[in-house]
Amino acid sequence: MSTEDVNTDNAETLTTDVIVIGGGPVGENAAQYATEDSVLEAVIIEEELLGGECSYFACIPSKTMLRTIELAHATQHLDGLDGARIDGDALMKRRDEWVSHYDDTGQIDWAQGAGLRVERGHAQLIGDRRVLINEPKPVVVEARHAVVIATGSQPTVPSTFVDVAPWLSRDATGVREVPETLLIVGGGVVAVEAATWMAALGTHVRMLVRGDGLLSGQEPFAGDHVAQALGNAGVTIDLGTSVDSCYRPGAKDTGLGRIHGGQVTVQTLGPTGESTVTADEILVATGRQPRLNDLGLESVGLTDEDVTAGRLPDWLHAVGDASGEAQLTHWGKYQARVVGAQVRARATGERSESVPENVPAPQVVYSDPQVTSVGMTEAEARKDGHEVEVSQLPFNSSAGTSLLRDDAEGTAQIVVDARSGLLLGATFVGPEAAELIHPATVAIVGNLPVHVLRHAVPSFPAASELWLPLLEGLPRRLRLPDRE
Repeated sequence: MSTEDVNTDNAETLTTDVIVIGGGPVGENAAQYATEDSVLEAVIIEEELLGGECSYFACIPSKTMLRTIELAHATQHLDGLDGARIDGDALMKRRDEWVSHYDDTGQIDWAQGAGLRVERGHAQLIGDRRVLINEPKPVVVEARHAVVIATGSQPTVPSTFVDVAPWLSRDATGVREVPETLLIVGGGVVAVEAATWMAALGTHVRMLVRGDGLLSGQEPFAGDHVAQALGNAGVTIDLGTSVDSCYRPGAKDTGLGRIHGGQVTVQTLGPTGESTVTADEILVATGRQPRLNDLGLESVGLTDEDVTAGRLPDWLHAVGDASGEAQLTHWGKYQARVVGAQVRARATGERSESVPENVPAPQVVYSDPQVTSVGMTEAEARKDGHEVEVSQLPFNSSAGTSLLRDDAEGTAQIVVDARSGLLLGATFVGPEAAELIHPATVAIVGNLPVHVLRHAVPSFPAASELWLPLLEGLPRRLRLPDRE
């Protein structure tokens, strides 16, 4: 509905202090931090499930399945264990329990317990600090202080696939019918994680990747390790391959995670020329874009680009995927905490907290092996003008990481500014690597030079001991400066 068609004559009017459009974890955090320990009130407007994409269709269901698979794989790589068998039905049952069977009653109870009001329906801006909820009945909500856009993101679907009812990320995490064969278009995070659990469920997976490697934007060795592991799991990976056309008889949205029609036929162009590929289902994982359509931005003189560029009036804020920044739940929640606290401070007249500059967004890919990173890659640091020193080691270079599996394969790397000794970035690829990245995040946020960081003593034989040989791999002038 265009804002030109809006009729508010019969609408109920509701006044509050803060309006949050979008009730995922990011929106919930924004509302909570904007009102906590104050008399301020907030209304969260959500047209689907309170708890958002992360709780029901992304982070939680994917990690639920991947954790089980990770442990099963670990038992196959530890002497003394006979190896666990993955039970697909039990795996999906556990997933359903963690997503509360797609019921948000518990989330509603939490919001009400936190003093937050939840309104159902689609929200549109209709003026400064004014939002219309179109359904189920028209309600105009007016904010005294601020409106926060926390509408998340949505999959980007190239026109080639629009008419074939492809699986999108929600279908992959909500899989109900396991196809015998699956094509995955894309080589990013969603693609490699979905390939991991679908292969574990017994599907023959074939990935069609336009680029020359997986996980572009990470250190090249990260994609290489994941590609090797997926290959060992039976996944076929076609690099440098584009899809020219896609056909499917009886294409129809048959429901979440169910096969959407007949066999899919794809014409591809790859390094060896043209070829025809068929499969029972196709998953399009070619990226996501901020969900800003039909939000009524034009009513306040704004465009989508204004939102993602941060060109907003002082009463309007965008957080999470909708802001155009890193599409990570924890990053969006961080943004929401900062913005929420700023809204609260401005509304109450209190002093706003000081926020560090250049806070990095850590990322984890829950493949097997896991990939985790924060800050700059080596290439990004050099492009940014830094003179760098790099320390790179096999992941099993410490007793702690070697004990995780008998063949704990992977790579660890840190990138350091050669002049200041400040950590610029870190990447870990290996089993349970996600647990190793936080020290790097702390060091970057706190501007800790590596000669100070080496005095943070890791426990033996914990995996964090890997930080010792990494730091020792740097030149002595950085580790032990003369002034010590």
